[in-house]
Amino acid sequence: MLDELLGRAELKSRIQELEDENHRLQRQLEAESERRSDAVSDRQQAERRVNQLEDKITELEDRVDRSEADSETATDRTVRGTESLRGSRLVAVLDRLRSFETGPEGALSAAVADGDSLPGAVSEAAGDCGPLVRRAAPTIYYTDDAGLVSVALRPPIMPDAFTDWASEFRVDESWFRPTGKLVFAVVRADLFAVGVYHDGERVDLAGFESNVKSDHSKGGFSQDRFERIRNEQIDDHLDEARQRLTDHIDHADPDRVVLTGEQSVLPELAAVADHTASTDAGGKPEAALNHAFRDFWSTRLVRL
Repeated sequence: MLDELLGRAELKSRIQELEDENHRLQRQLEAESERRSDAVSDRQQAERRVNQLEDKITELEDRVDRSEADSETATDRTVRGTESLRGSRLVAVLDRLRSFETGPEGALSAAVADGDSLPGAVSEAAGDCGPLVRRAAPTIYYTDDAGLVSVALRPPIMPDAFTDWASEFRVDESWFRPTGKLVFAVVRADLFAVGVYHDGERVDLAGFESNVKSDHSKGGFSQDRFERIRNEQIDDHLDEARQRLTDHIDHADPDRVVLTGEQSVLPELAAVADHTASTDAGGKPEAALNHAFRDFWSTRLVRL
């Protein structure tokens, strides 16, 4: 698979073809030597062709060796470290990035949404760190023309893809922290909680739990009936959660809405949110909301 991705499979196939032709010509030479003298010119021509093919084989084998060496160098490169940033540590790292200044177009900020390919400017600037940037995507990559900084940050809110060379790094607070007025909610099959936040400080909280069957006891009614009743209970719970979330959005008129929750029920309410994310937050409504809020507003740092 790696040979195909790096183009070595085609080179190795070509080498095999040339070796087969070389073998055939060697047999032809042996036959030519037994023929009459007027075949000398044909034999000389075959010898020249053999020499050419051997040179070509050597060239292709050198290319394969170089490709394998380059591949080993790229895959051997590892990250210098990773960290999950939140709270005061996140603020300190962002401030440090903002404080970095260089000459015009000396600092690269790039939002890389797709790990399959890198923009040309990012690939050139990253050099042999390119595979690590692809592996970190989606991410925001920061580096400078002197190579003093090389780091990837995956914020809670990924911006649209961009590549920007400037005299300083582009660090938008809204990508990393709950700025402005925010409605943030968490939903499970049996729980819902929603909070209104001003610059990260909660100013309103509401939530409720629903009695949703979780286990089918022996006897009573069938498994099918149990599943039907449970699904109806979840539907009723989600209808109530949707109404309460909509009411809070209408009342607060927030800058953005973030919804987190169980992956199985999250899509049912996703249409009213600007951003969604799965979470395993447990506990009562307020505890679940605090847990989900803390998890969501964290940034993954990768040192390249």
